[in-house]
Amino acid sequence: MTKKEIVKTISEEIGLTQLKTKEIVQKTFDAIVETLVEDHRIELRNFGVFEVKKRAARKARNPRTGEKVSVPEKFVVTFKPGKEMEERVRELERRAAEEQARREAEAAAREAAMNAPPAANGSHSHTPASPTPDAASGYDQPPRYDAGS
Repeated sequence: MTKKEIVKTISEEIGLTQLKTKEIVQKTFDAIVETLVEDHRIELRNFGVFEVKKRAARKARNPRTGEKVSVPEKFVVTFKPGKEMEERVRELERRAAEEQARREAEAAAREAAMNAPPAANGSHSHTPASPTPDAASGYDQPPRYDAGS
């Protein structure tokens, strides 16, 4: 989802113009960034915590050449989701696992049905019953339903 889509959704929900909503959304983002720069941390209840952390200098390897390189320390922004967000994401995981289990069970059932031997009494329960021949024409006719009787 893009900022533009967020603005559109919010403006429709609360009845403000997209221009006014865009201004509010941008001011919110600006306030988050400004707080991170000044305080190195911002906690948004029921959402999560953004924090500026220093990543230490380290030795790394250039994957193309294999040459050792020195990576200087730098500041990075981290995010730890809040409890509500974590729970909602876990719910997505649970639903995805249930859906996968359902698909696997259906596939196993189809496989079992395809590999099952014919019924012992000679009937073929999986094939539809053939229509009875019409004595006058000699051709197979579909069953007739008389709604008037």
